[in-house]
Amino acid sequence: MSGMNRQGRETRGDALAEAPETISGNRALQLNEPLSFEIGSRTRTGVDLPEAELETSRLGGLARTEPMDVPGLSEPETMRHFTRLSRMNYAIDMGLFPLGSCTMKHNPRLNEKAARMKGFADIHPLQPQGTVQGALQLIVELADWLKALTGMPEVAMSPKAGAHGELCGMLAIRAAHEANGDPRKTVLVPESAHGTNPATAAFCGYDVDSIPATAEGRVDLEALKGKLGPHVAGIMITNPNTCGLFERDMIEICKAVHEAGGYVYCDGANFNAIVGKVRPGDLGIDAMHINLHKTFSTPHGGGGPGSGPVVFSSRLAPYAPLPFVRKASDGQYELIEEEQAASGSHGESFGRMVAFHGQMGMFVRALAYIKSHGADGLKQVAEDAVLNANYILRQLEGVLTAPFAGSGPCMHEALFSDAWMKGSGLSTLDVAKAMIDEGYHPMTMYFPLVVDGAMLVEPTETESKADLDQFIHVLRGLAAAVKDGETERFKGAPFYAPLRRLDETQAARKPRLTRMHDEAA
Repeated sequence: MSGMNRQGRETRGDALAEAPETISGNRALQLNEPLSFEIGSRTRTGVDLPEAELETSRLGGLARTEPMDVPGLSEPETMRHFTRLSRMNYAIDMGLFPLGSCTMKHNPRLNEKAARMKGFADIHPLQPQGTVQGALQLIVELADWLKALTGMPEVAMSPKAGAHGELCGMLAIRAAHEANGDPRKTVLVPESAHGTNPATAAFCGYDVDSIPATAEGRVDLEALKGKLGPHVAGIMITNPNTCGLFERDMIEICKAVHEAGGYVYCDGANFNAIVGKVRPGDLGIDAMHINLHKTFSTPHGGGGPGSGPVVFSSRLAPYAPLPFVRKASDGQYELIEEEQAASGSHGESFGRMVAFHGQMGMFVRALAYIKSHGADGLKQVAEDAVLNANYILRQLEGVLTAPFAGSGPCMHEALFSDAWMKGSGLSTLDVAKAMIDEGYHPMTMYFPLVVDGAMLVEPTETESKADLDQFIHVLRGLAAAVKDGETERFKGAPFYAPLRRLDETQAARKPRLTRMHDEAA
């Protein structure tokens, strides 16, 4: 298959079948990298240290009796090892990151500079409060922005991520019902909600009852009303939902749940699509987490640090967790960490979720992003994110199958199914692997579950039209190759990655968590 890239140079798809295997195992300047244990030897060390001259050991019976089972590497070997590994990571700074429902957006360097400022980067959570007044003031200012943008009167800043925020909101709901002597046992979760929602409800001890989606990908309001009753503690709903659509009946949904005595938890992972445009509190929502990495550009992934503040309605505010920051009558900021001091807005707090009070570095980055955009700029963020997603959706119309294209404009992500490749013998996974050869991290695959072979694409607001056009060009080319029957191109992909296709199912089910080595080495 021949084609032209964006620079106009000719490209040949059949080159991948002709490329010889290399002697070294490297692929051009993308170097093959073994494990550090395979590079180094356990019988040598990269650093020479003199024997310690200690009369007595302070370790007692805990002193090591055998050498450490770690590889000996010199400084150059160590640096090269980790640098080579870092080049295998795809990152938002390398190119478009189309993961849907993840919002892998650009992290402005201004935010990073602010987070490294003295007084933010070097403080400790156990410092006396009088020495961190600026940090506490920043937390309050960020909290005020989050409350203003959501139309909610209270916010918990301590949750560390989206799923942690879900737990926070549901614990507040449980505490509210228990305080009323009405524990209730069931939480409703629509099919179009994020996958963590039912897991969080179950973790809190609730039975989960699913609400079906309509043919247009939104919550079936009548089915929802039919399941409401005195046993229902509330609903966990995602809006915009994972089909990339805004729940038009949100006000009616909240009204029905409230009339049944329940509470409404909204998964705020997709807030990037509506920030500055819609205030969730105006819709009747009682609790919602906000992923600072998804909406306010703090770094995302890699195990953290994350941040998932939770906003609360007046109905749930008394049950919000500790700690929280407030401004005292003398103008000083104080961190309230004890239940007996939490009178007023947190009078019936369900307690603490974390040891300290949040992720300071993420708070600084998020506030820097908010203040650099302003209210009007944040509104444009949502508008541009939605515009970019709809551009992808309409440019691929007739090429890929968009199951909800007739449901009106999508929000911040475009959803496709695998119906367009039926009969080809190929799957969504095969297309995703071929995208790696094209220099793209695959989009979200097989989610949401309500769509067969789902491919969920979120471009975010910061991608240029030129970058979107190149991405669309690649997907069009891959779709043409599928329809032309180029099966081996997809079944063998990726060809150009440092490692070929891996058995991800086995890796997930039977991970090798201990190092295997030759004892004679």
